[in-house]
Amino acid sequence: MEKDGFVARLGGIYEHSEWVAWKVAEQRPFQDRAALASAMRMAVETGTDEEKLALIRAHPDLAGKLARAGALSESSTREQAGLGLDRLSDEEFDRFTDLNGRYQDRFGFPFVICVRLTDRPGILSAFEKRLGNEMPGEISEALRQIHHIARLRLADLVAE
Repeated sequence: MEKDGFVARLGGIYEHSEWVAWKVAEQRPFQDRAALASAMRMAVETGTDEEKLALIRAHPDLAGKLARAGALSESSTREQAGLGLDRLSDEEFDRFTDLNGRYQDRFGFPFVICVRLTDRPGILSAFEKRLGNEMPGEISEALRQIHHIARLRLADLVAE
């Protein structure tokens, strides 16, 4: 696959962050999906602090206004819908809105969790727990969650 095609196909693995695919495109070909996932993870981990924060900030709020408006990426829409976050009651929506706001106020970026590896009670519990984190630890946790998301998205797109 040529570089532009590679980036077009894999640029959405990391939410709205094609730069990750661009960074690893020169390393093609990859032995297998695990090698590609590892290279993409390393591209993020060796990125600048600004790139890492931009990557975190590229993620949408969970069950937020963008979700209700149908304005999420295709992957985010599918992932959030998988837990029914697109079908919350008004009370549940208000709870998520409150937590999203508190988290955003504290850290300056959206709460990120791999929804495919948890459930609604797990998300709410993680929200409450992670609101007590300090900034460096929360950046690390957000990136860890993003790598889980990316690994699952890559598995959806690339056969072993």
